[in-house]
Amino acid sequence: SCFKRGGRGKLVFRLFFCGCSGTLPHFLEEPVDAYIVKSNPIKLRCQARPALQIFFKCNGEWVHQSQHMSQEHTDMGTGLKIREVMINVSRQQVEDFHGPEDYWCLCVAWSHLGTSKSRKATVRIAYLRKNFEQDPQGTEVPLNGMIVLHCRPPEGVPVAEVEWLKNEEPLSSEGVVETRGDHNLIISEARLSDSGNYTCVANNIVAKRRSATATVVVYVNGGWSSWTDWSPCNVRCGRGVQKRSRTCTNPAPLNGGAFCEGMSVQKSTCNTLCPVDGGWGEWSEWSVCSSDCERQRSRECTAPEPKHGGRLCDGVAVATDNCTGGLCTQNRKLIHDVKPQGVENSSDVALYSGLAAGVVTVVLLIIAVTLYRRSQSEYGVDVIDSSALTGGFQSFSFKTSRQANPLLINSSMQPDLTVSRTYTSPMCFQDSIDKELMAERSLLDPLPDLKVKDLSIASPGVAERAEYHVMSHPQTFPRGLAPDYRAVGTTLGRRGKNLFTPQVSLTPSRPLHKATAVFGHAGGRLVVPNTGISLLVPHGGIAEDTTWEMYMIINQEDSSTVSEEEAEIFLSPAVTYGPPGLDLSCPIAMTIAHCAEVAADNWTIRLKRQTQDNKWEEVMSVDEESTSCYCLLEAQRCHVLLEHPGRYTLVGEPLNQEAAKRLRLAVFGSPDTSNSLGFTLRVYCVDDTPDAFQEVAVGERSRGGRLLEEPKMMLFRGNTFSLQVSIQDVPQLLWSIKPFTTCQEFSFSQVWASNQRPLQCAFSLERYSHSSSQLSCKISIRQVKGEEQILQVYTSVVESEKGVVPFFTQSDCTIISQTGSRAFKIPLSIRQRISATFDTANAKGKDWQLLAQKLHIDRNLCYFACQESPSSVILSLWEVQHQDSGDLDSLASALEEISKVQLDLMMYTCVGV
Repeated sequence: SCFKRGGRGKLVFRLFFCGCSGTLPHFLEEPVDAYIVKSNPIKLRCQARPALQIFFKCNGEWVHQSQHMSQEHTDMGTGLKIREVMINVSRQQVEDFHGPEDYWCLCVAWSHLGTSKSRKATVRIAYLRKNFEQDPQGTEVPLNGMIVLHCRPPEGVPVAEVEWLKNEEPLSSEGVVETRGDHNLIISEARLSDSGNYTCVANNIVAKRRSATATVVVYVNGGWSSWTDWSPCNVRCGRGVQKRSRTCTNPAPLNGGAFCEGMSVQKSTCNTLCPVDGGWGEWSEWSVCSSDCERQRSRECTAPEPKHGGRLCDGVAVATDNCTGGLCTQNRKLIHDVKPQGVENSSDVALYSGLAAGVVTVVLLIIAVTLYRRSQSEYGVDVIDSSALTGGFQSFSFKTSRQANPLLINSSMQPDLTVSRTYTSPMCFQDSIDKELMAERSLLDPLPDLKVKDLSIASPGVAERAEYHVMSHPQTFPRGLAPDYRAVGTTLGRRGKNLFTPQVSLTPSRPLHKATAVFGHAGGRLVVPNTGISLLVPHGGIAEDTTWEMYMIINQEDSSTVSEEEAEIFLSPAVTYGPPGLDLSCPIAMTIAHCAEVAADNWTIRLKRQTQDNKWEEVMSVDEESTSCYCLLEAQRCHVLLEHPGRYTLVGEPLNQEAAKRLRLAVFGSPDTSNSLGFTLRVYCVDDTPDAFQEVAVGERSRGGRLLEEPKMMLFRGNTFSLQVSIQDVPQLLWSIKPFTTCQEFSFSQVWASNQRPLQCAFSLERYSHSSSQLSCKISIRQVKGEEQILQVYTSVVESEKGVVPFFTQSDCTIISQTGSRAFKIPLSIRQRISATFDTANAKGKDWQLLAQKLHIDRNLCYFACQESPSSVILSLWEVQHQDSGDLDSLASALEEISKVQLDLMMYTCVGV
């Protein structure tokens, strides 16, 4: 001790030179906050002087001396002792602490004068979660608009730092503003160079995380250039037309920017004053005879006066005559220098004779050129001035129709136009018994029951485009297929608010497609050929010793509005099956082709049934569950399990403007019967279902049309924009087309609510010479702000042979029914064994659920649970799914997987026992 008691009861302070210091400990190094990364412990360090001892205190408790690591040395400058102490803190220690605050530690240092405490240091476990609380979202902004990308990094300790990448490169700070420290990326004025892929990157001492990439597109909306000057009036005299134009280049649309709205061409009527040629007035009276024995008279060019560029009067204005009959003399000479009227008439005769000779010469020259041109016809083109060939035109190389595709017609083979190879819907049965070659017969009347009306192709025209104020040729506007369309009002609303503009629905007298067959206890299949419509009657569905004459009809004579309250359109034909009193013990399976693009969830698709008052009532929504009906929607068709006969159809309600339906595009051609030099191209846009295209093919076959290019598919979106059809690259030297007819347009409502009706437009072309026998051009079909398809035409316009060389494909099927075992892919004995096995309940539930799962028919299981034999109904649905391929491998694989599962369950049960 540095304190001693002195004599005589007095306290004497003595300072011994035993290392005692005169100050409290002073910390040279205090513990700092630390983070434990993964399972690595951290070290806390303290250093103080002068200090006899240093200990750590964590969470209010002293750390055991054995856990301290200390060392001591003397400060050479002051001679004071400096002590340093360290401890380790593990992840387990921090996780085991459950106090109201974070894990903490501090140092306590002792000297002879007392103690000192350091600051508290917290120890936390570092982490960074994987998922961002908010990922940046892609956006499209106009030029000079504002770009805002939101980013909320994952939760982490310590808090993550954020940086932005553009196209995988760190983003420069130029033009970028971060507001309120919330990590949002803001570009106040977007430039074209700001388009790119942006990524938000968060990192701390533990890890680095990347957000989803956000694509930013800076687009430029098109702007009109200034109007050009008005063109001269197209007539020299009277009422004519003048026009001016502008282009969408100020600026041109870029990166998906909107095309200019409005007219690119304006036309206006003009009146040009007609020129008035001058005419002579009456001659004046002769003047008095002069001393020179002459008299004069005059006339004026005022009857009428020349106006507006009219010609002046021909002839002289003043005439002179000898007033003594030629007897007057002057300087002993007769005066004959007058210009009598006879002389003037002689000069006029010479003028007119010269003009007549010139006209005759020109006529003879024209005749000679014509004869020469005819003599050169063997070269296949018109003879023209060689300078025209080098004036910017190129030679044309015409191609014949492609032989590899039997749908396309050439001079040696003409396909059957009532079918299309492009559909995968059920057309024919593939039973080996039926694979013999079918005899040639008309596809329009495969059976006596099948009634098909022959159609002539015509329709009412549509209104002209706004920029044209004159009527074009009537053959050049969109038209439908049947001549007796009549307009009825159609309104597509959406719960009181219209999503699309009202349009007119056409109610045609449609062809009647019907298939009839008699079925009994063995069941069977009924098909309407070449339409994608079929019906499966399961085995046992009809009672024994009972037969039913069943039928299917495709008939849309009353294709009226689906609903007055919802924005729904037809996506399939209306199909009727019966008879009405049909009594079956299990549901039938019907397949209906549709034209909806179902890859994205942009539709609400419903199955509807027509009531007795011709209204459509909802049976079920395809996405919902129901115990009364089952719908299995595929890309191009829908399989439906039904129990009640009636008329059914699929309708769709678009959920947004990205909803699309498929269109089938085709171009046909035929010579113009009224003009030997004419040729007509007809372009069809129909819903992409087999029966809709079959109507086009039947109509074209009846009028001698030829399929010029393989049909193509196009997506038409519900964005309210119209469909434009234009002809391009017509050889200008060989063919002509009527003015203002190269681009035609269908309104949005015509295409969107076509209700399975074909839409048609025609282009009338005329060749300059009979020697031009080839036609090459392109047909562009595009939706404004949507997709575009090109139909390439290479064809000969020479009339081909009348005979048709038949060919048969799967889609040329005329078999409409099969009964008994031939109609099913699964043999009856196997079907019965499967049903008996999986309909039986076991300890794990009904095995038919596992069967449905393995066959990928595991939605709306409540429907199968209500059936007497769920497995049998599931197999009927599998039958219609695979009616084309006839592949039993998928069923065998599913049964094999189920067997393995059941075997595993049995082994597990045995082991448990």
